[in-house]
Amino acid sequence: GEYIETVRPPQSFPPSHPQNSAFASQLTDTQDTGNKVSRRSQIIGTTNIILGGKTVIQAEVIIRGDLLRAHQNGAEKQGTPVAVAIGRYCFFSKGCELRPPGKVYKGYVYLPICFLLLLLLLFLFLLYTPTLSHHSTEPANTQHSWFSHYPLKIADHVFIGPSSVIEAALIGSHVSIGANCTIGKFAIIKDYVKVLDGTVVPPNTVVPSFSIVAGRPGRVVGEIAEGEIEGMDLRE
Repeated sequence: GEYIETVRPPQSFPPSHPQNSAFASQLTDTQDTGNKVSRRSQIIGTTNIILGGKTVIQAEVIIRGDLLRAHQNGAEKQGTPVAVAIGRYCFFSKGCELRPPGKVYKGYVYLPICFLLLLLLLFLFLLYTPTLSHHSTEPANTQHSWFSHYPLKIADHVFIGPSSVIEAALIGSHVSIGANCTIGKFAIIKDYVKVLDGTVVPPNTVVPSFSIVAGRPGRVVGEIAEGEIEGMDLRE
């Protein structure tokens, strides 16, 4: 069939699952999570992806579990790193893409004290040597930069429409994102939000709960009515 129904407790894909494809065969654990993953989806870095259960992943969906944080903290180093965490009752429509957000970080290299002393001596030497006064007296620049990704977290009851690209930091629960939307890097979409078709949410945007968002760039154009809240439950 088109879908493979997984039967595994809520955790990451199994290590045996081949890269760049959906499950190759049905698993046989006792607890059925009800996840349905299309054989024509592209799940990359499967050991770094968590599915909570009762989630549908349609054909041509791309999930980039291979995009990991460059510098992990102590807790992350002890276990398997997580790139994409997905809750329960989510639906990912054909051709959408989930990418953990990333950016360039800047910092300073911590140099040994002996090297700092050498830089100080060089600075003093250049400062008090007339013949070399035209040279720069600035010590070597110790700043450096690196590119790193941050985990993408998606809560329960989230619908992602066809061909939408998600690079948010967090998608809250009971969120509906329409077709051909772009959710920018590190955006935060809070609970009970509806993003209309074709919307572009800029990077680092925080969308408040109970909002309707539309436009390029996306902005709040309305509020979720009380009667619409129940309809955002994807349990069925």
